[in-house]
Amino acid sequence: MPSRTIMLKNTYFIKGIFLVIFTGALLTSCASKKEIVYFQDAQNYETIVSDNSYVNTFKIDDVVRINVSTLDPTASAPFNIYMSMQESGIGSGARPQQLDYIVDKKGEIDFPVLGNVKIVGLTPAETKDLLKEKLKPYLKDPIINIRLVNFEVTVLGQVNRPGTYPVNGEQITVLEAIGLANDLNIKGRRDNILVIRDFNGTKVYTRIDLTSKDALNSPVYYLTQNDVVYVEPNKSAVSQSTLDNRAGLAVSIASLVITTSVILLTRN
Repeated sequence: MPSRTIMLKNTYFIKGIFLVIFTGALLTSCASKKEIVYFQDAQNYETIVSDNSYVNTFKIDDVVRINVSTLDPTASAPFNIYMSMQESGIGSGARPQQLDYIVDKKGEIDFPVLGNVKIVGLTPAETKDLLKEKLKPYLKDPIINIRLVNFEVTVLGQVNRPGTYPVNGEQITVLEAIGLANDLNIKGRRDNILVIRDFNGTKVYTRIDLTSKDALNSPVYYLTQNDVVYVEPNKSAVSQSTLDNRAGLAVSIASLVITTSVILLTRN
């Protein structure tokens, strides 16, 4: 009879140990290779020619910096606006700060001498051509430099460093944006990344699958200013979140079983 009691207690003890091990295995489960590898269908030495050549266009509320110059600085001076010394707070020997243009709700900028010029929907190159045409009566062979000042992208969700990042050039891909955020973490879903884009007040939601080479031809592979990239959690992350509460309860029960078994064993 005593040996049967000891065997029963040992059974409880072993079951408790197994429950703890099983719970730990659930908590440490990770995503499969299929869920985390980029461009899985790309073959070795495969050449992919993409005709995806998206060029950003100006949107409402964009901040644009435009500089007009010619061989005669005096002639081009009226077409550039600068902050006054008192407004900028700089010394008399410093170079004055040039003011930027904001694309208003009508899609226009208020350009010196020329007045309102509509640039919404135009690329930087198209805007240069437009301004050169309008400046012909005033300037000979003007050089126009245009820069989008507020080009930023935001990366959120299951990435290692979520945040809003400025873009120095005129173009950025979704992969480069993810690179700025130090890549997706192991819990990020790579096959269903959401890009939220604003077209002058209208939100457009588009998803891109980075596990496929077809992502290179996606309309959101090249990002535009103020795009938001959201990486949702994968199945492993969702399952782990669901199991967290259950795991806590299971560990408590297992600990109770083991503790009770130890107490009963020590009494014999």
